[in-house]
Amino acid sequence: MTLAVPAAVATAADSPGFLSPSGVEIAFVLVGLVTFAAAIATVTTKQLVHAALWLVVALGGLAVEYLLLTAEFIAWVQVLIYVGSVVVLLLFGLMLTRAPIGLSPDADSPNRWAALTVAVASAAALVWVVVDAFRTTWIDLDGPVQGSTDVTGSILFKHWVLPFEALSVLLLAALVGAIVLSRKKNAAETTGAAASAAAAEGEGTR
Repeated sequence: MTLAVPAAVATAADSPGFLSPSGVEIAFVLVGLVTFAAAIATVTTKQLVHAALWLVVALGGLAVEYLLLTAEFIAWVQVLIYVGSVVVLLLFGLMLTRAPIGLSPDADSPNRWAALTVAVASAAALVWVVVDAFRTTWIDLDGPVQGSTDVTGSILFKHWVLPFEALSVLLLAALVGAIVLSRKKNAAETTGAAASAAAAEGEGTR
């Protein structure tokens, strides 16, 4: 009985606690802070192109967080789909709609407090749902690696097929909407230029 106590004390001393984080945990917190700052800059900057670039930093930070959690497959999916596709789609939308490249004061919304309230409420609801859903969940260390291609593909195509397909339709609708807006603007500019030319020609004949 007397030998069990020193053994337990030695085991507790060897295992890292909350006040002695490892290097991976420190890197996780630092990357999380950078990602949070990039997300704040995305929604507060008044330049649309800068917002898209800050979004790249935020999504890249999430990919690093997945790597630190040993979910390599999800990290590369984050890079390929979100950083490589969604941001490119946003930039194409900016170019097709001929959005201003520089400072855009009119792009800012006066409803900041309403947006902040909705964001805080959404974050609280998301945290509550995740904590409540995984409170009694245990990871089987002897089973397949969580975040691997096998486990992620099985969960994705068994339980998350509809949201996955809805996301692809949403991105397609955004691209089609950008093309429609650019065509309407081009048609309006062409009509205005033709009307101005006709008016100038009429004044010239007089």
